[in-house]
Amino acid sequence: MADHVDFILKQWGAQRPDLDVSPMAVIGRLSRLSRLIDAELRRTFAAHGLDRASFDVLATLRRSDPPHRLTPAELMRASMVTSGAITQRLDRLEERGLVTRTPSESDGRGVYVTLTEEGFALIDRALPDHVATEHRVLSALSGERREELAGTLRDLLESLGDVTERSPLP
Repeated sequence: MADHVDFILKQWGAQRPDLDVSPMAVIGRLSRLSRLIDAELRRTFAAHGLDRASFDVLATLRRSDPPHRLTPAELMRASMVTSGAITQRLDRLEERGLVTRTPSESDGRGVYVTLTEEGFALIDRALPDHVATEHRVLSALSGERREELAGTLRDLLESLGDVTERSPLP
């Protein structure tokens, strides 16, 4: 069985046999997988009235130690939300009653973001569906192949500088 990337590689082989296009076998498949997986995850998030960034903020707070509160900077480091998006995202989540922002007791300029009861309940409802979607997406791979792939992808990420020196959550 062949996929679309095989078709592209065959075309390049015929048109530019002088080039080693073998990296396209990996990069092309990673790109296509990313789009397909994103679409699956978006459907799951939407079923709970969320998008990826909102889910990520709520999940980051939920997996932090009680009382499930972080500063915006800690949230940014521990989640997959960019600094430019964090304030806007927090505004929207606060408007929906899913998080609260409170001033730091020790630093007058600092703020803590905390899950509300409603935010806690929402992420606890959405998380099992999210994990089920991920299991379904990876169902073609055995547990051993998943571990092998995860290790290979970690190696690639580390080689490109995507490393964490310490735990990003306090």
